[in-house]
Amino acid sequence: MSSSATLVASDIQNGHSPVSNQPESGPAITETLQADPSLGGSELSNAVTAAGREEGFAHAESAEGEAANAFTPPQSDELRDIGEASFGTPPPQNEDVIGIDNRSRVPNTTLFPWRAMCSLLITAADNSTWVGTGWFVSARTLITAGHCVYIKGSNVAGRDGWVKSVQVMPGRNGGSLPYGSVTSTTFRAVSGWMNNGDPSFDYGAIIIPTPLGNTVGWLGVGVYTDDDLRTVIGNISGYPNDKMGAEKGTQWYDGQGVADLTNRRVFYEIDTFGGQSGAAVYRAIGDQRFAFAIHAYGGSKSNSGTRITPEVYNNISSWKA
Repeated sequence: MSSSATLVASDIQNGHSPVSNQPESGPAITETLQADPSLGGSELSNAVTAAGREEGFAHAESAEGEAANAFTPPQSDELRDIGEASFGTPPPQNEDVIGIDNRSRVPNTTLFPWRAMCSLLITAADNSTWVGTGWFVSARTLITAGHCVYIKGSNVAGRDGWVKSVQVMPGRNGGSLPYGSVTSTTFRAVSGWMNNGDPSFDYGAIIIPTPLGNTVGWLGVGVYTDDDLRTVIGNISGYPNDKMGAEKGTQWYDGQGVADLTNRRVFYEIDTFGGQSGAAVYRAIGDQRFAFAIHAYGGSKSNSGTRITPEVYNNISSWKA
């Protein structure tokens, strides 16, 4: 493993110390992290290039008109990015489109991996509502940005701290919820984010009460060297809040190469927008998808996410349920 993935002792002891808003019950589940093997091959929604970028989208099956339309997403006139809750309006590092907008709408979110990506409706402690993105890593656990579950530095009375609830909508496609929705009040984060608001520790988890991941599948997670990541295509698919009208609440994808790395951050020119905080930054290996970062921030020349280091990997593993 590259030395660049090594963190100093204080980082390991402090920043990555896991914290839960619920009392722990029983031993942590630490099964091996991997993509659900049942979701490879014929169930993939599109071809994957040798470089790892998703190519084309399957149009043969449409989520529209299916029985799942019995489920409808909540109506909200406030599609505000959860990043604004902690960082202000607009956030100083707003997730953004870099140059030409290369995002593509995912037309059929009932296929893997799109159905494992979730639209989040987040209710903060002060009852304000926000949007974000999360992704399944096991039957009942989703990974997301830390600021999606714990608000830091809002300067609004009663808003900071653990959010009140998160409504999870897998594979949402505008007004259609192919897999319904489930509401969670159980969250995880780490002390480096909660205590200091440090972007290098901006990751967390949502634990849902039902094993919906067994239906939609989940992504794998990997720790990779600098040399490896500099050669891969990063992929992000999530729920940007700049889409309105008929495109409101739809899933959008882009894939580009990794632009730069630090010990704890990954930078890329993948086009995103507010609302995609918490999305997986993933690579394709064969028929499987493996996350190597959690998308959280933007910048003038690149967007960025929290790198999955051994410490992040271990926390994600212990959060699996």
